[in-house]
Amino acid sequence: MTPTVTTDPTNAQILSVSEDKIQGFQPEPLAEISRLSGVDLPTVIERIAAMLRAGTIRRVRQTLMATNLARGALVAWQVPEEKLQSAFDWMFQRDPFSGHVVIRSTDRDTPGSKYRLWTTLKIPQGYSMIRHCDFLAAQTGATVYKLLPARKLFVLGVGHVRRRGMEPGSKSPEPAEVVDTHLVELSELDWRVLVALKREFSKEEIESSAPSSRQLQTSSFWAQRAREANVPLDEFHRVARSLNERGVIGRFSTFLEHVKQLKSGEQVTRYNALFHWAIPRGRELDAGREVGRFHIMTHAYWREAGPEFNHVNIMGVAHGTDKELVLAHKRAIDEHLQSSGFALSYTNVFWGGRSEIKPSEISPVAYTEFCKLHGLDPDSMQE
Repeated sequence: MTPTVTTDPTNAQILSVSEDKIQGFQPEPLAEISRLSGVDLPTVIERIAAMLRAGTIRRVRQTLMATNLARGALVAWQVPEEKLQSAFDWMFQRDPFSGHVVIRSTDRDTPGSKYRLWTTLKIPQGYSMIRHCDFLAAQTGATVYKLLPARKLFVLGVGHVRRRGMEPGSKSPEPAEVVDTHLVELSELDWRVLVALKREFSKEEIESSAPSSRQLQTSSFWAQRAREANVPLDEFHRVARSLNERGVIGRFSTFLEHVKQLKSGEQVTRYNALFHWAIPRGRELDAGREVGRFHIMTHAYWREAGPEFNHVNIMGVAHGTDKELVLAHKRAIDEHLQSSGFALSYTNVFWGGRSEIKPSEISPVAYTEFCKLHGLDPDSMQE
């Protein structure tokens, strides 16, 4: 039997690279995982396919910088307690534009603790986030929602395996880079390639990429996707590289099923923490770059939360298997911010409970289909 747990040494070696180290468009992403991990390519293919079949890896796909392709926001929802679970189900099962869906709670009784349901939302260009959220509220019984769009990004990754055992306070020598959220307009050809590029890979596709079964040609990993897009392979590569240069390609990634318990009994992480900090106005970029340098952070961004959340403006996400260790990482960041001259008027942790994660749809065509399915006039949902 091929080992499928993340603690297997070879799997851990592969996952420490494949989770979030293959940045941008790669003509041969599995070969790049092999090169960086030091594990031979046939073994990389065998192990990734086996972990995908076992559910250890929940999906393999080329990610996009969706913040540059569609308007998006973190959305905090107030939902009556008796409707909370059904609202969660609706968002996850029936709204393709809601990605992360999480029920959160805090250890402190603060105004923000009334917001239990949190989602990430992407709305294709030309359509209104507010109108979409109004529709979702009507379907789920949500009484209040708060849109928290990202003004800047400082960290966007995963890397749960390589973060295991990380010491609190571990950080890069330099502050994190700032990533803009400007929208990029795409042509019809760009969208065709992008839609084929981002679709999840099946176990069979991964297995068929083994060297013994591949066509005798260079860079054939994306050949089937090029056929889907109805373009020659070299043209597919050219467009993909162009999209990468325009900043809309993220990373090629193997996403772990990190919260749910696996068939093997393994749980990759147990605690999903959303950190909040209120930083003095005018210092958001500097503070975000300091938070982003800490290796434990999987996400960090500047979002204006307003008085409902005590004027929080820097947020970030960290994961771990031990709650006290996650809090120790948080304390190390707090201490660093304060010693660096950032006055913290407020800070808090929102802990994740029930959660589901799926890629947010960003295609304008998909939004039109969604409207028709729910009896909405697409024109009425435009900005």
